[in-house]
Order: sequence, then C-alpha cells, then structure tokens
Amino acid sequence: MYALILAGGKGERLKPLTNTIPKPMVKVMGIPIIKHQLDWLSNQGVTSVIILCSYKWTIIQNYFGDGKSIGLNIKYSVEKTPLGRGGGLRQGLAMVPQDEKSIIALNGDVITNQPIKPLIKLHNDKNATATLMLTRYPSAYGVLELNVNGQVTSFEEKGTLPHWIHAGVDILERSIIDELPKLGDHETTTLPAMAKDGRLYGYKSDASWLTIDGFKDLKLAEETVQNATGKNTT
Repeated sequence: MYALILAGGKGERLKPLTNTIPKPMVKVMGIPIIKHQLDWLSNQGVTSVIILCSYKWTIIQNYFGDGKSIGLNIKYSVEKTPLGRGGGLRQGLAMVPQDEKSIIALNGDVITNQPIKPLIKLHNDKNATATLMLTRYPSAYGVLELNVNGQVTSFEEKGTLPHWIHAGVDILERSIIDELPKLGDHETTTLPAMAKDGRLYGYKSDASWLTIDGFKDLKLAEETVQNATGKNTT
C-alpha cells in the first residue's frame, strides 16, 4: 500500500529550529517527526511512501534516501513553488501507480498509534471516496463537570470537548486526483464538496494522537512518547 506524507511546511511556529531544517525533521525523543510516521506506516503494512516536500527538502532526502535502509520504498514529490496541501496531494498522487485503488495520506506533523485497518474497512464498507480519521477536540483549558447543585464532580486539566476534528490521517481513492485543486487547500475545496455529495466519511478514533504545531505541542509530544516508550528524552 502507498502512503503520501505532506512534508512541505516551513514550521514558522517552531523557529529557530526550522531555520535550518524542514518541520518534519524536528526531533521528538531524538527522532525526526517524519521518522516516527514512517515507522508507524511500516508497522501498518505500508511498503511505499511518497514524501510531498518543498522547503529544504534535500535534508529529508539525504536522511532517508530511497528508504531501503528502513524497509520502505521512498520517493519524493518536490514542489518548485508551494502548492498547498491540496495541490501537493494532486502532484503526489500522479506518482502513485494506476492500479493502486486506495492510498493513505497524512499531514507531516502528526504522531499517532491508530491502526489503519479499521479506517480501511470503514472506507471500503461505505464505498467512500475519502475517509478521515477523527479525534476528540482537545481543550486548551481545564474541563469541569458539575452536578445539579453546581458542585464540581470532575476536573481534567487537559480534557476534550464533545466535538470531533480532522486528525490529518486519511484514506483516499486514487481517483480523487482530478477533484483536488492544482493550487490550494483541499480542506476548503474538495472535502466540503465531497461531504455535500455524501462521499466523505469519518472514523472516530480514541487512539493516541498529537499534532506538532508549536513548542507547547513539541513538549507534549516528548512527554507522551517518553511515557509510551519508557525512555528519557534526548
């Protein structure tokens, strides 16, 4: 199975780390974010990965090469000018063999342990054009529950809200290529149109999920991975 990783971001909120490296190469527990992703994909049975890149992309290429050293076949879809996520996916999908029906697509700043098979099953069962992994909306503030008397019965420092958000991990039909914008974001164009047509589905996940947008997220990712592995941060 093929996977596409959107890895063209500059990571403005992670400067000065990203002054010299692309965002997916920022390290969590001494390992680049994208290496965590590649290990996860490999464990899910993915054999081929196309990295969609732009900013300082040769750093990624020099680190991973053709991927054989980590048991993957890695190719690179290089954007001469930034195409946006939708445009990047469109260009990358053109490199996927015609006989590949479905592919995995993920943002280059996501770390999760969600098994892929349940997403694929839902995708196939519903004959979907795209199936999105969903995760609970994380609250930036403490979440409280009250009883009828106004007494606080529970308090979570970092709770979740009763809403689901796009987790940045998708199963896409290769045929979606012509529906993607040549330039721009598919989340504001393609996905809303598919939702209107009834071709978009979501898989509600309770798996561990992190998106690394800034230093607060990076610190949380370090703590989460450390707790999961029992290793000290480096």
